Amino acid sequence: MEISRLQKERAAYQPKLPTALKGAVKVKEGAPTQSVDNQDDIKRLFPNTYGMPLVEFVEGDQPVAKALNVGIILSGGQAPGGHNVISGLFDAVKKLNPQNRLYGFLMGPGGLVDHDYVEITAEFVDEYRNTGGFDMIGSGRTKLEEVDQFEKGLAILRQLDIKALVIIGGDDSNTNACVLAEYYAAKNYGVQVIGCPKTIDGDLKNDQIETSFGFDTACKTYSELIGNIERDCNSARKYWHFIKLMGRSASHIALECALQCQPNICLVSEEVEQKDLTLNQIVEQIAGAVAQRAADGNNFGVVLIPEGLIEFIPAIGRLIQELNDLLAAHGNDYRDLDKQAQCEYILAHLSEANRATFETLPEGVARQLSLDRDPHGNVQVSLIETEKLISEMVGAKLAEWKKEGKYVGKFAPQHHFFGYEGRCAAPSNFDADYCYALGTSAAQLIAAGKTGYMAIVKNTTAPTDEWKAGGVPITMMMNMERRNGKMKPVIRKALVELDGKPFKAFAAKRDEWAKNTCYVYPGPIQYWGPADVCDQPTKTLALEHE
Repeated sequence: MEISRLQKERAAYQPKLPTALKGAVKVKEGAPTQSVDNQDDIKRLFPNTYGMPLVEFVEGDQPVAKALNVGIILSGGQAPGGHNVISGLFDAVKKLNPQNRLYGFLMGPGGLVDHDYVEITAEFVDEYRNTGGFDMIGSGRTKLEEVDQFEKGLAILRQLDIKALVIIGGDDSNTNACVLAEYYAAKNYGVQVIGCPKTIDGDLKNDQIETSFGFDTACKTYSELIGNIERDCNSARKYWHFIKLMGRSASHIALECALQCQPNICLVSEEVEQKDLTLNQIVEQIAGAVAQRAADGNNFGVVLIPEGLIEFIPAIGRLIQELNDLLAAHGNDYRDLDKQAQCEYILAHLSEANRATFETLPEGVARQLSLDRDPHGNVQVSLIETEKLISEMVGAKLAEWKKEGKYVGKFAPQHHFFGYEGRCAAPSNFDADYCYALGTSAAQLIAAGKTGYMAIVKNTTAPTDEWKAGGVPITMMMNMERRNGKMKPVIRKALVELDGKPFKAFAAKRDEWAKNTCYVYPGPIQYWGPADVCDQPTKTLALEHE
């Protein structure tokens, strides 16, 4: 297989490990834990994996020669560093016992159910060290939630003598991992299940998980592109660029990129929700900034828009909730009708307030909100061209103001959506190290006999030697939420905290950025050179740990 010169050089990079994971490891257990909310419900649903203690790995005296085979699954969307989780797991499993084997289930959880797998050997894994993507074994979005799936998976685990399964995924995938761990524990099947925190969205974090892997690399990749656009924007001085950034629910990516690049405007969904802003109010705010810059002779600018914005506009959020319930209860009644009949059916079954909101939406947006969902029941917000919707409304507002003499400039919008460009980028040094440590931690959790845990690495703004590795019970992060019309246990998403340091740092500067041209051009990810360039964490992480 032909590879680039960069990939050849990166293959030789040896990720750094925390001191505690370099040699023999000893387990240090903390106090019993409880879920973040709905404790009685979560405990009832997970009697065998609830209340377990936090785990930290410390330097030990004697290495453990543990004999076991391990399976691994990549679940959900790609995130930079996934291959290094597998590399770290492979090296640690072989270190425990050279006879141990690692099997990768192909194309996500479906590979476990369908018995589609490959053995990961030293020669095989070496081709993927420090590379982006999930192409080593592929990924998928099959949900593991049915007893039939669990039993089919068990059959292949028994056949391959696999004692533990590692699932690399986001909040939904790790929720499924917890359900699977509980089922196997209840049946005394002797199969451990361990999760790893993956998502570029950055919304799988809490007191125990400082960041999800891939967030660092994706944000640096997007920030390079935004910086390039800002440079072009400041050179041509005739376009307003509306850039939608991936992040289905939370606005962590948009906020991080704003902190790195200092665009004129960055919308934060969580603030929109808190202030109960309407779509028209958002448009007026942007139009006001465009008009002010035009008055200063600057008919150009950059606007960052989080992918999930539409769900956080309170009126639309309430509409989506009612549409979710309607789709779950009566979707089969109208799914196959023609467009006009579908619209009439939905309007007839909505409350008065939500009917009024639905009628104001463009046809394509209304249809997407009322019908399409991903396998976890979420609106597929990436399909909604929010950046075009907002820029068109801004253009219409400016045209009104021009007639009234309130606006004297020219408005020429350009549109971008940065999503897939960052999901499979070659991992930054931070993500390469972080993911390798997560994989190593997962192996140590297995060796310690743990199940229903997520591998974690903390203290990540310190030098790598000082990072702290361990595990957190997945039930500790769970609460009950309505999904597809039913209350279900899920890992609570971490949204942008408006009283947190990252948002406050942004809020203190955004008025100046809106009026003046304060662009910063981060440039591409660097792998060799000064540590303050190559190994720097995200602005978000640095501010949170100040």
